[in-house]
Formats: sequence, C-alpha cells, structure tokens
Amino acid sequence: MKSDRFAPAESGSVPDVVELARVVAQQRAEMDRLREQAATTVVVERAKGVVMALAGCSADAAEEILHQRAKAARRTLLEECWVTLGELTPARPHDEAAAPRPRTDTGAAAATPSAGDAPTPFAAPDDVADALSRLGRALVHVDTHQALAQCLLDHLAPELDAESVMIYVRRPGGGLELAGHAGIDDGLAHRWRQVPPFRGMAVVDALRAGEPCWLENFPRDSTRYLLIGEPPERWQSQVWLPLRAADGSDVCIGVLRGRPGAFTERDRAHLRGVVRLCAGRLRSFTSSTVPLQGAEADAVQSLFAALPVPAMLLTPVTSSSGDVEDFRVDAATGQAADLLGGSSGDPTGRRLREVRPDLTDLPVWRGCLDTLAGGGPYESEPFAHQETVDGALELATYSVRVTRLEDALVVAWLRHASSDRQEQRLAELQRLGNIGWANWNLSRDEASWSAQVFAILDRDPADGPVRLDGLPELALPEDRPTLRAAVEALLDEGHPIDAPFRIRGGRGVRHLRLVAEVVADSHGTPFEVHGAVQDLTARRRAELALVESERAILTQHDVLQSERVLVARLQNALLPLPDKVIDLSGLRAEVAYLPAQAGIHVGGDWFSAIELPDGDALFVIGDVAGHGVDAVATMAQLRFTAKGMVSTGSSLTGALSRLNSLLLHSRDAHGTATMVIARYHAADRRLVWAQAGHPPPLMLRDGEATYLRRPGGILLGATSAPYFEEAEHRLEPGDRLLLYTDGLVERAPENIDAGLARLADAAAAHPEDTPGSLGTLLDVMLVDERRDDVCVLDIRVPREM
Repeated sequence: MKSDRFAPAESGSVPDVVELARVVAQQRAEMDRLREQAATTVVVERAKGVVMALAGCSADAAEEILHQRAKAARRTLLEECWVTLGELTPARPHDEAAAPRPRTDTGAAAATPSAGDAPTPFAAPDDVADALSRLGRALVHVDTHQALAQCLLDHLAPELDAESVMIYVRRPGGGLELAGHAGIDDGLAHRWRQVPPFRGMAVVDALRAGEPCWLENFPRDSTRYLLIGEPPERWQSQVWLPLRAADGSDVCIGVLRGRPGAFTERDRAHLRGVVRLCAGRLRSFTSSTVPLQGAEADAVQSLFAALPVPAMLLTPVTSSSGDVEDFRVDAATGQAADLLGGSSGDPTGRRLREVRPDLTDLPVWRGCLDTLAGGGPYESEPFAHQETVDGALELATYSVRVTRLEDALVVAWLRHASSDRQEQRLAELQRLGNIGWANWNLSRDEASWSAQVFAILDRDPADGPVRLDGLPELALPEDRPTLRAAVEALLDEGHPIDAPFRIRGGRGVRHLRLVAEVVADSHGTPFEVHGAVQDLTARRRAELALVESERAILTQHDVLQSERVLVARLQNALLPLPDKVIDLSGLRAEVAYLPAQAGIHVGGDWFSAIELPDGDALFVIGDVAGHGVDAVATMAQLRFTAKGMVSTGSSLTGALSRLNSLLLHSRDAHGTATMVIARYHAADRRLVWAQAGHPPPLMLRDGEATYLRRPGGILLGATSAPYFEEAEHRLEPGDRLLLYTDGLVERAPENIDAGLARLADAAAAHPEDTPGSLGTLLDVMLVDERRDDVCVLDIRVPREM
C-alpha cells in the first residue's frame, strides 16, 4: 500500500486540514480497492481449485486454463471463474448425465472445449459482454438471495427494461419458495412466497423442463398459466430461467417487464449469460456448509422434536470472503417458529435471515457471532412475548441463550418464572421512577442497596454501600447538617426521614430525596432501617424553571397593566368622548367607544366629528393596526392631521394620500391603518366620502338597511402609490348612517360577511330614533366577549328640516 508523507506545518493552518483530508481520502480509496481485490481473489482461487481438481493440474496451469477459456469465450477472468463455479453442480441419481465431466487437459490446448466439455459458450455482442463484465464484478458483493435479486434488478432495469426480479428455490417435497425479490412490495411477496409443484405455473414448468419459459404474449399466456402479479396484467412480458444451485436444490430466476413484446436475440443472449454467472454466485452462498443427510438428519430432528423447550440447531453459512453471512436452520422444535415471529411455517432447512430479515439488527445476532468465534455462551436481555395459552392471550417473558456445539450453534429460549418477572418489573420500575431501595441492618452493621441507588449516588458498586450514619458525608457541605440531624433523629428516637439533599457527581449537582423508617424488634429496639433514595433533579429543575417563568409573567403583567393605564389615560386625553348627542350642520350624531375585554392592551380605534368653518360637517372613523402606546400615538397623528387637512381645503382623496405618506415615511408612525372619511354639505344634504380599506357605512332608510357602495381605496401604509376614489350620496330626512370599526362585526372564526349581515338585520330591527338608542344596537351585536375595540358613529338626519 502506498502512503503519502504528511509534514505538519503551523498549527491551525487551513492547508494542513486540506492536505490531511486529501491523504485520508486516498487511504480510504486504497482500502476500498484492496477489499475489492481480496473479494475477487477469493473467487479466482476457488475457480482455480475446481479446475485443479477436475483436470489434475497445478495451480499455475489451472490459472492459465481459466485465462484461455475466458479469452476464447470473450469473457473476463472473473466471469469465467463464476461460470466455472456454476458448472460444478453435484449430480443427483436421476440426472448424473447432466453433471460436467472432468477436464484432463493441462496445457493451452484445454482452452478449446471438446465434445465432453461443458456447452460451448455463446458469443455475446460487445455491449452485452460489457454489461456481463460489470455484473460479474457486482456479484462479488452479493451474499444473500435478496441481495442477488436487487443486484439483478439494478443490472437488468436499464438493459432490458426489467421492473421486477423474483428468485424461487425448490424445497424438500417439491414446493417452491420465494427466496429473494426486488421491485415488488412485501405484501405481494408474502402472498406468492409459497408455490405448490403444480402444472400451470410458469416457474414450475421451467424447472421441470430445465429450459427457460418465455412469456411474451400476455393474452395467450394468461390462458395457459396462472400468472404471478396483482393484477396479473401488471407484467406484460416475463421469462423464468432455471439453474442449479450447489446444494442440489433447483433455483429459478424470474425477470418481469411491464411492457409487452418479445425478448430479442440480444436480450436472450444477455439473460443466458446472467444465469451462468448467477449459478456460480449461488454456489458460494452455501459452499462452506454440508447439510445433514440421511440417518444423521433424522436423529437430530427426532432429538429436537422431543425437546420440551423452544430450540434450534444452526449451521453457519459463510460468504466468498470467509465471513459468516447467515445461519442455516438444520433442526427446530415446534415452538421455535412462533418465537421467531415467522409466519411461513417450519424454519427447518431455511436460512435464518429468510425467516427473520431483521435479525442482523438485534443483539442476538452479535451474540451468535461471538459465541461461534469462541466467546462463550450468550444470553440476551429478557423480552416480552405474547402467546396463546388454553385459547387465551398471555404475556410471557423469555430470554435467548446461544451455546456452541462443535461448528454449530444451539439456540434455546428460556421462559422466566413469575418471580423472575417480578424482579425484572421491580428493576424497570426503579429505573423509570429513578428511585432505588436501601436497607441497613443495625444489629449486624450491614447495608444493601439496589443497583439503582448506586446509579443515583454516582457510586461504583465495587465500593459497596455506605453506612447510614455515613450517608450525610455524600451531601454538599451546606446540606450535611440537616441530613445528619435527620439521620440521628431516626436512629435515636425512631423518627421517619423524608429529607431532601444534594450531591455533586460526574453529572453535576443532583437533587435527591431520602425516605427511611426504622423497624424495631419485639422489645422496641431498632434493628433495621428500610429506605429509598429518589433522584428529583429533573423535577427540581422544572420547578425552578416554573418559578422563574411565573416571576417573569407577573413582572410582564405588571408592566403591561401599567402600560394599559397609561394608554387609557392618553387615549382619553386625545380622544374625549361626548357625554350626550351632538348637533353638527343640522345632523344629530351619537358616539360609542368600547375597549376590548380580552387582553390588557388598548387599541387604536378612533373617530372625529366636527363642524367645518364653512358650515359643513366632517366625520372620520379609523382603526390603527396593533395595540398599545404606539397605536395610540399613530391614532393621534392621523386624527389631528386629517382634521387639519380637510379644514384647510384639502380634498378627501388628497387627505388620504397624504396620510398614507405619513405612515410610510414618518419614523414615529405605526404600521397600517384603515379609515372612512366623509364630508356632509349641509346646503344640499350631499354626503361625499372616501375609504382606505375600511368596512362601508350602513344606511337605514324607511326601515331598510343597505351598505353604501365602496369607492376604490387601499389601507393606509400598504403602498407608496395608493389609489383613492370618492363617492357621493344624497341624504334624506329620517336617514340613519352608521360608521363603525371592524370590532363591531368580526367574530372568529366566521367570515366578516356574516357579521355585516348581522349588523344590517339588527339595525333594521331596532329603528328607534331616541337618544341612547345606539346602546340598544350595541347590546344586540356584542353578546360575547369583545376581543377587539369597537368604535361607532351613529349619524341621523332629522325628519323635520
């Protein structure tokens, strides 16, 4: 391995860090390369061993034979090794003729296959040869049927438009089992996990014939076969490719496509090459294990069938690199399947990770590996398991024990008695409550603590428990006198202890509580003390945080209350409310202002009703966004500025434009505001008005309530280029006009249109024309708690003018 010299420079310099990162990246890449080379070397060496055994040649000659065969077949050396391993399939009595015959050639001439050799390799197109070369390298890292299925899908999806891959393995008895899949969901895989050995299934027919079964015409194939899939038309074309695995069980790989159409000759050549490579990879899955046979298997099964406890015998399965990748279940008792959590029946003969795919994430997996490596027996932590006893569900407690038996493992489940469960529950209760028990025997001067007390007190169990009269020495100096007095009162006078104290440990200062009482003999002499120590640190910190929060809330409340009083006084000074009906330019006006009942802030609702020098009347009502001092200050600016502008001859829309600029550019202004501004011309009873994002006035005439059509306008402070329009309306004797803020009509969470309709109905239902009638309308509208300020201008045109 090459390594770069790293010369340290000045500490903290950036180039040092960059250089170090570069060196680390190089070393990591080198490690990855070496791992790849090691895994590939294992495959090559095993293929050389096969050639040496069959041809009786030396290692160098075997390597040369592999190179010559690879060159003749236009394959890489790694591909040729996979093919060589795949052709070494043990013959069974009924198909011995199918086994490859040994090759006796030792020289370069062996590169040309003879009639007695394995079938002549097909000539794959260049692009297919490149794809198979990539697959050969990828197969080095595959170690299970599931991983093989995913690897094949990743390889075939871009090459053949494959959508799914399924791998079926023939089990004893002739049935097929889904050993690996990719591109299908777990639900579909579970429903098609078992396939009976009946005709009419493409995978079964392919295995029986020993030839690929090509399904390329869905309408025709659906009448001949029971097709896998939900719905079956999900895959319009598919092929089932049989091959022989090393343990003698038949394997069939299914490649399924969503698109219809035939497989081209290139596709078929590609798939034949894939099958030959996979045969070698499948052989290595179980190459290090020898299944139990004959009388030996029967004896082991009989032994396990007689065992009264859940147990199984596991044989390790190693990968091509020699690492344990799985365990084969050689024997299992009837109770083992339920405790494994499997739903597919007897696990015997299957791989453990097929039964429990999540097993590698559990501590018991590491326990099995450690025990197999000579680490001694392993016993897991107790766990709960729900089982059926006499037809009723019952929760039992088990632990798993793993013991080595020569080169195999015996795994047994131990059911805990009720006393064991009680002890476990007590330990869990102490841990969850952060409390532990402690006993002090005064006559024998002995002490015993639970494990949780040692954890609470940050004391090493190897140091043993502390005497009762020595316990105060563990507390902080300021807490020792109080705790010592409590202990002395307990020992001398028998008074129970319930004393808080603090200790300082590795986790900082801890707040603890000691509760203890004396147990006396028949003569009244204390002989034992029973107690408990509880960690209250989390509770104490929460209490302190709550106190601080309450103090902050009270302080903030006082500040806000003072602000409310100040703002209310300021508002009363700036916005005095008349205590009676006022007459302006021949109109009668009544004003109401009601502050919000929810919250402690004062809002920015305001009004203005004055008579102008020329005899006209000005009515303004507005609402500043927000609450508090800022809102009141902005309200005062808008109120007095609006009156001054209109009094000096400004138009209504001109006044709104200038007020908009005031909110945008004044440092003291606050947010945005809405407004309705109206000028009443007494000479001809014309009402000219404009609005800035405010609800329209409500007009009542002859018992009918209608809202005036709003002219164009946007709320103040929203844009630097506003647009405002004026509207004109002629008032008649007896008319009533209501100007109001949104607090009168808004109710969360309803739409404001519902509030406007409610106001119109209430005003029409209460047409009283007497002073104080505005209060009646407000009582009808404001039945719930007011969440916002309400300001109303009630303007009436007398009937006799």
